[in-house]
Amino acid sequence: MQLNLAQLGVSRSELGVILADHGSRRDESNQLLLAVAKAYQEQTDWPIVEPAHMELAEPSIATAFTRCVDQGAQLVVVFPYFLSPGRHWQQDIPALTAAAAEQHPGIRHLVTAPLGLHPLLLQVISERIGHCLDHVVGEADACDTCQGTSACQIH
Repeated sequence: MQLNLAQLGVSRSELGVILADHGSRRDESNQLLLAVAKAYQEQTDWPIVEPAHMELAEPSIATAFTRCVDQGAQLVVVFPYFLSPGRHWQQDIPALTAAAAEQHPGIRHLVTAPLGLHPLLLQVISERIGHCLDHVVGEADACDTCQGTSACQIH
């Protein structure tokens, strides 16, 4: 994928990325998004990457948007960290993003498509199933997700 930021009128240092999930009352779930955002920033080397929760937890989309702007973002791209399109993607996240953008005149924004049926997700599903099957027969350690839980056991 060749990304020409000049066509968008921004440099690499002026593009902010927000990874937004629903948000949870469970801290473990919210912490996972923070880890995903950190890993994404390290892998992609984007200078501005912020996590956000749509509701129930901080940082909110408004907080993340402000953090992006404070770091120099002129264009904020919000990626809904959801498997499928739905009301949150079509209505809630765009509305929350637009409200956040109103507080920063001149800053443009884009809400992208969610994960959806991306070919790499099929590979991830196969790898996860294979690893869990290997784990239950003693050929692999528990993955980071299942470590320390009673998950990933045949009942």
